[in-house]
Amino acid sequence: MSTTTTPAPGRSVPGPGSPGGPAAAPRVVRQRRRRPGLIALSVALISAGGLSGALLFTASGQRSAVLVVARDVPVGAAIVDADLAPASLALDPAVKVVPVAKRSGMVGQRAAVALKAGALLSPGQVTSVSLVKAGEQVVGVALKPSQLPASRVAPGQMVLIVSTPDANQAAAAGKAGEMPGAPKTLPATVVAVGGPAPATGVVVVDVAVPATDGPALAARVATGAIALILAPQGGS
Repeated sequence: MSTTTTPAPGRSVPGPGSPGGPAAAPRVVRQRRRRPGLIALSVALISAGGLSGALLFTASGQRSAVLVVARDVPVGAAIVDADLAPASLALDPAVKVVPVAKRSGMVGQRAAVALKAGALLSPGQVTSVSLVKAGEQVVGVALKPSQLPASRVAPGQMVLIVSTPDANQAAAAGKAGEMPGAPKTLPATVVAVGGPAPATGVVVVDVAVPATDGPALAARVATGAIALILAPQGGS
């Protein structure tokens, strides 16, 4: 004979999951459906990104051994080995440079433009043309600071050598009541410029002049009655 237990008044029957109550039914977790196409696309994108990064790193890491200017070189001056230095740079292929392997070929060339220290050397910045043309002579002209312009004189510049009257000539012309005429000028091309002498500041400028004028200019230089002025742009 079965008996039914009736809970006492005021007491509740334990529910599922509570102590002493029946066990709760397990929850069913739905599994997400895998999409092979989406997975393949993700893998492809990741691979493409990695490949692009690798190519970019490789391209940026390709460096070229080129020549740079180690110190200022005025236009027309001959390039010596100390004027050049090697450098390793990553450059755009459109940039025209001189490889380090051609360094020996650059020595002895002349600067077609003023070269600045630290700049890349370009093939168009050098020339094999000499500043002394056929039929010309090179004359050294010693000049005091007062006989030179304040502007820097550099090789390749066109100048005028002006004959100035000496003190005796000026005195003789004054006594005779003569008016001084236009000074004689001789066009020349600067070939080289020396450094100023420590005590006097005298600078020797080598100029190229026609061979027929060379001896007369040398004789005039010996008197010191000369001056150098810069020729107008575009010629003498």
